[in-house]
Amino acid sequence: MEWAREIEFIVRKYALQNSLEYNGKGKSGSVLGRILSERTDLREKARSLKKLVEEEVEEANKIAKNQGLEVVKEILEELAPDALVRKKQVKNTGLKELPGDTSAVILRFAPNPNGPLSLGHSRGVIINSEYAKLYGGKVVLRFDDTDTKIKPPILEAYQWIIDEYEWLTGKSPDVIVRASERMEIYLDYAEKILKADFAYVCNCTQNEFKRYRVDMESCPCRINTVSDNISAWNEMIAGKREEGSAIVRIKTDMKLPNPALRDWPALRIQKAQHPIVGSKYHVWPLLDFQSAVEDYEQGITHIIRGKDLMDSTRKQTILYEKMGWKYPETLYWGRVKLLGFGKFSTSEMRSSIENGEYEGWNELFLPTIGALRRRGFSAESIKRYWLELGLTQKDISVPMKTIESVNSKIIDKKCERRIFVENPVEFNLNLQSKNESKDEFPVSILLEKHPEIEMGHRRWIISDRIFLGKDDSNIESLRLKGLADVKIEFDKKEIELESIEKSDDRSIVHWLPVGMQRDAILVSPKEGRNSVIHGLIEDFELIEGEVYQFERLGFARVEENMPESPVKLVWLHN
Repeated sequence: MEWAREIEFIVRKYALQNSLEYNGKGKSGSVLGRILSERTDLREKARSLKKLVEEEVEEANKIAKNQGLEVVKEILEELAPDALVRKKQVKNTGLKELPGDTSAVILRFAPNPNGPLSLGHSRGVIINSEYAKLYGGKVVLRFDDTDTKIKPPILEAYQWIIDEYEWLTGKSPDVIVRASERMEIYLDYAEKILKADFAYVCNCTQNEFKRYRVDMESCPCRINTVSDNISAWNEMIAGKREEGSAIVRIKTDMKLPNPALRDWPALRIQKAQHPIVGSKYHVWPLLDFQSAVEDYEQGITHIIRGKDLMDSTRKQTILYEKMGWKYPETLYWGRVKLLGFGKFSTSEMRSSIENGEYEGWNELFLPTIGALRRRGFSAESIKRYWLELGLTQKDISVPMKTIESVNSKIIDKKCERRIFVENPVEFNLNLQSKNESKDEFPVSILLEKHPEIEMGHRRWIISDRIFLGKDDSNIESLRLKGLADVKIEFDKKEIELESIEKSDDRSIVHWLPVGMQRDAILVSPKEGRNSVIHGLIEDFELIEGEVYQFERLGFARVEENMPESPVKLVWLHN
């Protein structure tokens, strides 16, 4: 393929830069990644660009080897002096460069569809999709749905997860795979490894094998012939064996220091109904085997997972070595505990919902993506949070207020202001009263929709009655925001004008004219339950689904705005 001089210049610049940085041992994958980060328009041509990159990197490394790094530096200084010092990408991201060959990056996000995505899941969505974007690669959304007993899939969850993935990333997954629909592939590989004598059918009970594993002894089944194993395997897949009576194990070394790696289990008998394939299969792969096979089938180049899954990497590497496959590059992250949510696993939330403790997955105090969307969090805030955190392997605890702060910065300039009066008390407003300056109440006032950004105004029609919040109604002298300094005559339940202009440092309070209000209910999450606040909301162009900032109260989203019914608001954050 013929390339324009501009493209050749960029490739040569980064090839020289990379060779200089790595002492004459530049890598084409790293160079290609840098190019595609700068020129996103070239991502679709990544494969054809690869050859040019390899040629330029080889040439730069050759110059470094034969003529020295100083010559590489001189050439780069003449070609592109600004590239002598590599500039960091202008991004709020803690993502480091991917290791290994990055010329055709393929990553995967592999949730179990036993519920919708949680905030924890969103980390995998964001990190993988961002890496794919940076390297012009793709993401495989793989549903690991082969456990029908401990974490049985929910049929609706497949679409929930796809929708939430699209909301978080702004695009559809590049590939969607349901493991349960690829069972024939896993069973075929299982038969292959049995015939190759890489695995065997174990008839030991769980407790019996545990003793062998602890004592570093081989179980009696390990010496079965290939013929015996295939015969037992055929009985398993035909449904002639009961659950727990047989399991396929990968042959490793029973003397390995790590007990988890000793003849690890790959497939087991499982006869529970599956929501997609029903009772068609009697033998199902365990996750370490299914995931290893599927990663190979999909050509996954990089795996990003929690450091608690390092043993899975070790198990799968053993299998890959037996099969003669190259294991993907693997990166790890540590645990993140979100303070304020406590411990919520998908299984625990599902159990609580099924027991009637929660009404559904979108309860405001649950850490699900559905709940966060319902409250009004932006996808961008979740994305920024995970990218700023990056791929640290440290276990950390962070308050939910961290994400709230990120979200607030994003939405503050987009959200119109409105008034919410909690526990309202009605007062007469003396429109005839005058102070010494002969000031009079205006017939109407204009309030800005946003105090800093031009979004227009709201017009209030002033009547002879107003509402104050209960806490404000006990103050004798106060200022009605946007109107006047006033004095409350408690015995008459009447408000008298003192000055249109602000005359002192009295408290400024929110209020609503009678006729400009709607009944409202604010629902907020509090200590594992929904807290309900009743009040009045300013009745001005309220759009269902929009987030507004209610001064002195915080951000809230209009969830329902039905005529003749109270407006329902859901709390977002301060």
